[in-house]
Amino acid sequence: MENIMTWHFGRLVDHIHLRARNFADTRLFYEKVLATLGHTIQMQGEGWFQVDELFVDGADAKTTPSHIHLAFQASDRATVDAFYEAALAAGGSDNGKPGERHYHPGYYGAFVLDPDGNNIEAVFHGENQRSAASVEIESTR
Repeated sequence: MENIMTWHFGRLVDHIHLRARNFADTRLFYEKVLATLGHTIQMQGEGWFQVDELFVDGADAKTTPSHIHLAFQASDRATVDAFYEAALAAGGSDNGKPGERHYHPGYYGAFVLDPDGNNIEAVFHGENQRSAASVEIESTR
């Protein structure tokens, strides 16, 4: 009998807010690494930008930058590799080269630190089939 495992993603996190020490460096970093994953900045304003559930703004002198682990979904192993190379070229630093991880069969990820020290990952969960491409929310007002 085949052992089937199911994971559910995209239901817990509404958004992620990062505060950047150097907004210009952080914006460049995310523009480059998210481009490898097929994403571009969707909304922006003075000192902030948003890409899907990720919101980034600049920390002022009284505000500490955020420090979190953030994992982006990649469509395949080559995309994880491209993310890693783009991150290093855009000012990130190595925190785990692309490779298989023990988290579950097929887990292939790469880890970098962004300019503010956040642990940023791109992960491909192996061959799988999604029940939906994204969560869709409609306002009733």
